[in-house]
Amino acid sequence: MTTRRKLGIIVYAPALMSSDGRTLAVVHGMERALPGLRLEWKVSEDGRPIALPQRDAWLAEETKDGGFLLVCNGDESYPVTVYGLQTPGSQAPGGQPLFDVHAKLPLDDAMIAAAPGVLESVAEGARALWGHATPSKTAVEIAGQTMDPVHKPGFPPRGRPALKFPEKIRSPEIPHRLGWLNYWSAAAAQAIGFPDPPRDADLLARARRTATGGWVIRLTDTPLDLDNPSHIEVLMRAYERFPAIGGRVQ
Repeated sequence: MTTRRKLGIIVYAPALMSSDGRTLAVVHGMERALPGLRLEWKVSEDGRPIALPQRDAWLAEETKDGGFLLVCNGDESYPVTVYGLQTPGSQAPGGQPLFDVHAKLPLDDAMIAAAPGVLESVAEGARALWGHATPSKTAVEIAGQTMDPVHKPGFPPRGRPALKFPEKIRSPEIPHRLGWLNYWSAAAAQAIGFPDPPRDADLLARARRTATGGWVIRLTDTPLDLDNPSHIEVLMRAYERFPAIGGRVQ
């Protein structure tokens, strides 16, 4: 039995207020980006999908504690899920609590083609500061670049740069890390100095502007694979270009 590859999306936004409408904007945006998708199920304690005939009303009621409960497409053979949670200020850049939205989708040819639009819809719906879409296996390895001299000493594998823990980064607009597809709001782009057309020609060739003035940037044509030397080279060039990412230059 083979394990289906997964694409993880995570975006970071200012703290959620229960009545600000962003929960529904995220869910509706995903459905628009993936025609035919209906996120109209929740998951029982034993993992079974349960239909939500009044999904929007249920979500509005369950949007609390800075996040929202998981909803899914009800298809256990091709699962698509999304939920939101709050990162407390003590664990977030600048001491400001954040609204984190997490989505997971199968990573197949159809989803690879749709992924930039899905990331954009989730990020813009959440009014995110930044985010990324990355194959789950790769995202785990990239998260392992986070280091701290006291709490997590060491060196990242393959010579990649060490990234600071989020609470050590001065501003919530600064991305913690890079991914395969990267969403940078206008504020995040300004914070890291993107774009500089002469220096960013390669990135701009794989970028698109969003309706709010943000950017979706694809680092590599195919999903980021850290076993691919050419992908490692692209990733390292991007970290070199944007030293503020991960709090390496404050």
